[in-house]
Amino acid sequence: MKKILSICLLLGVTFSAVAQHTLAGKMEFERRVNVHAQLDEMESNPMFEKMKAQIPKFNSSYFDMLFDTTRSIYKPGREVEGNNVFKMFGGGPATTNTVLTDFRTANIKANKAVFEQKFFVEDTIRVIDWKEKDEIRTIANFKCHKAVGRICDTVYVVAFYTEDIPVSGGPEMFGGLPGMIMELAIPRLHTTWIATKVELTPPKETDFVIAEKGKKVTEKELFDNVYDSFRKWGSMASRNIWWTVL
Repeated sequence: MKKILSICLLLGVTFSAVAQHTLAGKMEFERRVNVHAQLDEMESNPMFEKMKAQIPKFNSSYFDMLFDTTRSIYKPGREVEGNNVFKMFGGGPATTNTVLTDFRTANIKANKAVFEQKFFVEDTIRVIDWKEKDEIRTIANFKCHKAVGRICDTVYVVAFYTEDIPVSGGPEMFGGLPGMIMELAIPRLHTTWIATKVELTPPKETDFVIAEKGKKVTEKELFDNVYDSFRKWGSMASRNIWWTVL
């Protein structure tokens, strides 16, 4: 009898631990861009100093991500009043990105707009060489672990992910960690994404739909296209390329 009781108690603990895992739902990410810091990096221009005095230091925009254990879709969320002034300097080309990730096939599809150009990206999931760190923080009531990686060879990315959402996804085209990315920072873009809330409502099949808009490219072809377009922009070129390949 004691053995049966012990087994039941053990199973109860196990089931309880599994029940704490979030396997499907909807997340909201707030993306914050330090617009003043971006303007400081541009070539000296009195117009930029005047602009800094007239606009807030940070620009916030919101994105939704619906997910289950097989797929995720990241797309623009609720509107924020007064964001039109940031279209060029604060919003960045990634403002309207929609990204569909299929974890079963390791494929990704994305709609990306680069000013007047539109692209439809089809490729395999990006591989990032993440390095685990010791730091832990709580985000949206989830315990998160720190990892550091790179994109475009030299651009460092800092992520905090939670194993309590055992889905290897995150905002934009980021993922590849043993849990959902809840916070992402790209210091050279002066930009962070942070999950502000997680809803446990399972997404519907119709949620995982993406329209095929624009020129069809792979991730490398997108980089090459954007590089050709921006290479004459001087100091602003690299940042716009990094924004685009998020």
